[in-house]
Amino acid sequence: MTVYFDSPGKHNTEEVARLALKRAGELGINHIVVASNTGYTANFFVEKGPKVVCVTHHVGFREPGFDEMSPEARETLKKQGAEVLTTTHLFANVERAVTGKFGGLYPGGLISHTLRMFSQGTKVAVEIATMALDAGLIPYGEPVIAVGGTSRGADTALVLLPAHANAIFDTQILEIICKPRRPKDTN
Repeated sequence: MTVYFDSPGKHNTEEVARLALKRAGELGINHIVVASNTGYTANFFVEKGPKVVCVTHHVGFREPGFDEMSPEARETLKKQGAEVLTTTHLFANVERAVTGKFGGLYPGGLISHTLRMFSQGTKVAVEIATMALDAGLIPYGEPVIAVGGTSRGADTALVLLPAHANAIFDTQILEIICKPRRPKDTN
C-alpha cells in the first residue's frame, strides 16, 4: 500500500527509510539507490541490509568547483559499505546549458517536468537509478528501490526496474512505496 505524506520535504526522511527498507526486505531487493548530497539521507540506509548506492549532485551544481559532500562524509559512507556516485545528472546535462543560453525546452527537461507531476522525488528517483545503472553500480534487469526528495532529505521511494539512459523509456516504475500527496508544497 502506498503511503502519502501531507507535504514534501526533509521531515519525511526517517519514515521513507523505514518504509523503503521494509519493502526491500519483503521483496528481497538487494540494492537501494539514494539521492544524498551531504550524506544525511544516505545515513538512514547504510548498514541496514541492502547495498546502498548514494548519488550526489555533480561537483559545481551549486557553484563552480564546489562539492556539496565533504570528504569526511564521503569516506564515512564508503567505510559503511555504500558506493558514492558523483557525476553529471541524467536530466540536467548539456541540455540545461543550451536551454539557459538559447531558451526552449529539450527532451531531458520534458521528461523531468513530466515526472515532477508525480513529485520532485519521483523525478530524482528515476534519474538516480538510471545514473547508478549506467555507472555499473546496480545490476541490469533487477528491481531496485530508488529514493529521492524535494530540496533536502527524502519524501519519495519507488520500486523500479531502471533502464540505461539510451533506453530511458524502457524504465518501469513497479511500485510507489511513498510520496507526497501533493507534488509541490503549497504552503
